[in-house]
Parts: sequence; structure tokens; C-alpha cells
Amino acid sequence: QVQLVESGGGLVQPGGSLRLSCAASGSIFSIYAMGWYRQAPGKQRELVARITSGGSTNYADSVKGRFTISRDNPKNTVYLQMNSLKPEDTAVYYCNVPVITHQGYLEVWGQGTLVTVSS
Repeated sequence: QVQLVESGGGLVQPGGSLRLSCAASGSIFSIYAMGWYRQAPGKQRELVARITSGGSTNYADSVKGRFTISRDNPKNTVYLQMNSLKPEDTAVYYCNVPVITHQGYLEVWGQGTLVTVSS
């Protein structure tokens, strides 16, 4: 069984910072990429950032220059450093990790962590 555990969400004022963490555990043969998605009330879930095992990254245009994704491969952990936060960043953030296990290919989602940006 593969599990993702997220942490780091909370309430922050505009212009503030938060750091999200997501750790994968279980019987995993390999992980190619890890990513962060978010979903705000009334909106569809969207990709925020993604990083491959080789360190290649992709960001949504709305967060470029403010958010940074990184990973610790030996620990199977991905991070999202969020700076200069805006009210429009308010959403539930989900970690997503495609993995290879003894059962084959599987996409795993974290439980979600709420980020609220408000004064």
C-alpha cells in the first residue's frame, strides 16, 4: 500500500510564506515525477507545480516567480515553498505522485491541506 502524507497548510496574511511537504511511503519500486495541485471553491483542480526525478520543473503561470518546488529523492518527499502569497492562492493543495509498485502503475493522491491567505 502506498500512502502520501501532506503537511504545512494554514492561515497566512497576504505577502507571507508557507512551505508544504508531501512524503510517500510503502512498497514503491520507482517514482518518476511528483507534483502539487490545488482546488479553490467553485473552480476546477489545477496543476501548480511538477518536478521530475532529474530535477526538471513546470509551474502554472500564476505562481511563477513566487513558488518553488523541490524534492528529496532518498526520502521520497516533495516540497512546495510558497512566497508572496495572494488571496487568490487560497485553496486546498493536493500532492500527486505516479508510482510503480508490484501491482504496476498507480497514481496516488494526498489527503489535501488547506491554505488560506487573508488579512
